[in-house]
Amino acid sequence: MTAGTAEGNAYNGLRMAEVTLPSRAYWSDAEYQRDLDAIWYRNWIMACRVADLDQPLAYRVFKLGTQEILIIRDETGVLRAFHNTCRHRGSQLCSESEGRLKARLLTCPYHAWSYSLRGELVRVPSKSLPEGFDKADYPLYPVALSVWRGFVFVNLAENAQGSAADVFDSGSADLSNWPLENLVTGHAFRKVMNCNWKIFWENFNECLHCPGVHKSLSHLVPIYGRGLMARHDDPEWALHADNDAPEYSGGLRAGAETWSEDGCVHGPVFPGLTEAERATGQTYASHLPSMFIVGHVDYVRTVRLVPLGPEQTELVAKWLFLPEALTASGTDLENIVKFGIQVLEEDAAICEINQKGLHSLRHETGVLMPEEYELQRFHQWVRVQHAHMLTSTSADSAR
Repeated sequence: MTAGTAEGNAYNGLRMAEVTLPSRAYWSDAEYQRDLDAIWYRNWIMACRVADLDQPLAYRVFKLGTQEILIIRDETGVLRAFHNTCRHRGSQLCSESEGRLKARLLTCPYHAWSYSLRGELVRVPSKSLPEGFDKADYPLYPVALSVWRGFVFVNLAENAQGSAADVFDSGSADLSNWPLENLVTGHAFRKVMNCNWKIFWENFNECLHCPGVHKSLSHLVPIYGRGLMARHDDPEWALHADNDAPEYSGGLRAGAETWSEDGCVHGPVFPGLTEAERATGQTYASHLPSMFIVGHVDYVRTVRLVPLGPEQTELVAKWLFLPEALTASGTDLENIVKFGIQVLEEDAAICEINQKGLHSLRHETGVLMPEEYELQRFHQWVRVQHAHMLTSTSADSAR
């Protein structure tokens, strides 16, 4: 669920029936490859936290589609990213998913070509070199890397533009009052969902499913129990414009402070939040196509998606806290984490049900209801991404 559009004096909902993406977009091998080429290989993708590479020579291998990206902290402390591919005959350089190099070189396990941690080819063990061979012509293939507030993003586009900070979804809230860079991981949860990655984003972008799927969450956030994400999702919002009860205005139920099983905070709260941010209960920022962040008063939750196939998606969620929260005697991580996992499990289960139904020979497209205005915006984003790839491909062919 996003934060919704900026509230003005307008109704958020769709005025006419809008068609969904075609069903084949969720299960076709060809459409999956199209998504990889147009979206996942051309956008900034969240790979890990800076803290995951906390010392020189530490590395991680991030897998995205058929691609493996090697993210490494060099001997000077600089983070760099390369394709995990030797320039000799294409061998994989690092076979482990993470670790720490024993030397300041990346050495191919096949024929021992060695590279500096800046990607330069520095050693070839052949007894002689071909005439005209220059090691400077064979550096590792670089991958664009961008750090945003403690998160590491990569972009596989050969001429990647801008940075990860430039492309947060327009409906995202400002998280500058949350100390994201200083937070530590209190819990991590991984799940492979049997659904297309777009199905999960669609589910995230509407709350029509909330009353039936998320009983506990709907009790905690009463407006979700009405199948709405924000006040202006209600076509009759003006009748309750002056009513600040949470079922109309959003926010948590009376007496609740955060997302947890009992609605109570269970550790130190963030000192820099405004009264409005404390009262909201959940503050969303989304970064298509790979992640969203939710700021609560006492922790931050991140969810990262990676497509594994047309009908499989990896979800990794992390609960981030102030360092002192993990050592404070009053912190009850289980109360917080169990509630979040319950919501994610409910989302995953209903997404898998959605996926199964899309194989009907008769179902070519669906239709969006007025409350699903964010789905329509997401679908349009997907269409634009595909169109941009076609334009770029045509331009390249014309050269």
